[in-house]
Amino acid sequence: MNVVMRIALAAVRRRRLQSTILAVVVLCSTVAIVVALGLLEASSGPFDRTFAEQRGPHVVVTFDRAEVPDARLAETASKPGVEAAAGPYGQSVLTVADTRQSLPSGPLTVVGRPGPGGPVDQVDLWAGRWAAKPGEIVVNRPVEPLFSDMVGAAVQTREGLNFTIVGLASSVTRTAEAWVTPAQMQAMKPTTAQMLYRFTKAETENDVRAATANVTADLPPAGVLNQQPYLTVKQDVSRAATSYLPFLAGFGLLGLLVAVLIVANVISGAVVAGQRHIGVLKSLGFTPNQVMAVYLAMVLLPGFAGCLVGTGLGALISQPLLDRVFAGIGASIGLGVSWWVYLAALLGVPAVVVLAALIPASRAHRLSAAETIRSGSAPRAGRGQAIQRVLSGTRLPRSMSLGLGMPFARPGRSALTLAAIVLGVAAVTLATGLFQTMTAYGDTAQRVGHVHSVVYVGRPDQVRPKLDDAAIEALLRSQPGVRYVTADAWIDVQLPGHTSRSKAQFLRGDASTRGDVVVSGRYFSGPNEVAAPSAFLKRFGLRVGDRLTIALGAARTQATIVGEVMDASNDLIMVSWPTLTAIDPGARATQYEVQLTPGTDVDTFNAAVKAADPGLYPQAKSQVDQNSVAIIGAASLFTLLLGTVATLGVFNTVVLNTRERRRDLAMLKSIGMTPRQVTLMMITSMAALGAIGGLVGIPIGMASHRVIVQAMLDAVGLNAPAILLDVWQAAALGALVVAGVAIAMLGAFLPARSAATLTIAEALRTE
Repeated sequence: MNVVMRIALAAVRRRRLQSTILAVVVLCSTVAIVVALGLLEASSGPFDRTFAEQRGPHVVVTFDRAEVPDARLAETASKPGVEAAAGPYGQSVLTVADTRQSLPSGPLTVVGRPGPGGPVDQVDLWAGRWAAKPGEIVVNRPVEPLFSDMVGAAVQTREGLNFTIVGLASSVTRTAEAWVTPAQMQAMKPTTAQMLYRFTKAETENDVRAATANVTADLPPAGVLNQQPYLTVKQDVSRAATSYLPFLAGFGLLGLLVAVLIVANVISGAVVAGQRHIGVLKSLGFTPNQVMAVYLAMVLLPGFAGCLVGTGLGALISQPLLDRVFAGIGASIGLGVSWWVYLAALLGVPAVVVLAALIPASRAHRLSAAETIRSGSAPRAGRGQAIQRVLSGTRLPRSMSLGLGMPFARPGRSALTLAAIVLGVAAVTLATGLFQTMTAYGDTAQRVGHVHSVVYVGRPDQVRPKLDDAAIEALLRSQPGVRYVTADAWIDVQLPGHTSRSKAQFLRGDASTRGDVVVSGRYFSGPNEVAAPSAFLKRFGLRVGDRLTIALGAARTQATIVGEVMDASNDLIMVSWPTLTAIDPGARATQYEVQLTPGTDVDTFNAAVKAADPGLYPQAKSQVDQNSVAIIGAASLFTLLLGTVATLGVFNTVVLNTRERRRDLAMLKSIGMTPRQVTLMMITSMAALGAIGGLVGIPIGMASHRVIVQAMLDAVGLNAPAILLDVWQAAALGALVVAGVAIAMLGAFLPARSAATLTIAEALRTE
């Protein structure tokens, strides 16, 4: 084995170029695979671990205490299929006052609970202590150091209750936003109660639904206000990661396929070029298995080196990406890439490399010593001659006709090179489609062209405006160049029965000009009408036409969902202004969105508004969506890597062809072929493959784009409008065909120039 390794190391040193190409190819593939596996694992693994540690409830059911007494709720804990239960816990919704304090203003779902432990939902009390007397409250916050200073802060509510935050806790299933003592909750006279259930069978959504139906079967239907399955929370936690996963997995798979093709090409070329070397090894006593082991080790050594570096780079890239997509919740679920991801990359990728090399390396196993010493490394006589005769009869320059016929001399090698180009073009096509899709999504999300300036109203800790709501809107409309003004009130509201708060954007004025894309139904136009994002509807199991109860403090109103809009927010609804007037007549706008006429300078408008009222804070509307930028940047990076890999594959092929045809090149030069003609011949041999690769790779990339974008949209709960899928134009597709030729010509240029500078004496010296 030591002899085999020494021979393999010597072969790696002799073939530094091919070894470097192989290492770079494997490195690029490994980076994409590590990042994709890290996201895949993080999308479910940390949540599942924390859920098991906290004995999280499979479902949180909210009941109306007027319909179902607490005693009957306690009896449900002994129902068949219930593994454990906790409760009933009194539940109330308080409204945090609009003052400068640690908690944002708006509704706060509070539950009365004696402690963080129990048979279900063992809450992680990570700072301070549990509430022990009236006036104390524990707030649900992720495990983040920046929240630590909340302990000791005061909380005031519009109901006249004052609290001191004595602890910070984290519930992975978000069973409440805050907790108080049962005595405090009893004094608040709650109208609802919650029960937390763990079931013996709860692997799927149907399991949880069936078990919940069994638990509540004997209770009045009107008493069951809401059900919150743990799978819904899990999906919400991981949806950002799963939106990145499809395109990362797609690029990782493409990279691995390209690596397999180039490995097979490198080894087959090494076997062909080294036939005499194989014969010498066998004549010296090397067994066929040892000879094959030499060639496998030739790819395993640089392949493992590339895999090792790629795993390290993947680890560096994946952690910041995980922190981004799990912003605000990562620490709560123990976020991080597990060791098995790195182990899978370190073992799996080299294994794929060896398997890719196994078939071409087995040829070295079969060749006899006499045959390998007797034969040369040039292509067998007769290969491609028929094609060459046909091409010689055309009007093409002789250097071009010779170049077009060269791929037929080594059809297997040419096929592998063509496949690498096809995958490279597919990657470029996929990236182009993703760029167009994410640009369209970003423009829609930021409402580019529809909103140019957002004028914020001063908060309590800032200078307050001297004008009232109506006067501010009139001021804005009177400014030169203003076309439309929409008044917004962003208010946290409660959807009765749900423990988490939702954000309502109440709109007045020219709301229909904001640029919201309606996927189904219509935009709201009158009182008690709501437009909701696709993600919100999927999260709560709603659809266009359903009724929705909106609560703000003690006031409630019902509205009809009349339209579904394209937006990734799963906690936001857009509501007509008269609906807000019904539950809070004194509410005023918190910001104003302004559309300007073409040619109007945004900075000039903002300065005029600020001068008119110092309590207004105008800002130019951002034209950039950060999620779109992140995905476009990652896609561009992986496209560059895969394009480079495909170019290196072409480079390797031309190098092998040049070395095999040294004698032929010398003969051509001796009869008058110039260096420029040699370069043209070698580049033409690959340009033809590039054109074919472009034509074949484009439809593969287009199909991959549609599948990956649809998977990304499904992950974030978006329905796909045509503007996100139908992004292709004839000019762009024509440019992508040129991309295949460009990849081939770039890869062929340097070795072609090297072949052109080869002297006749040098080429014939070893013959």
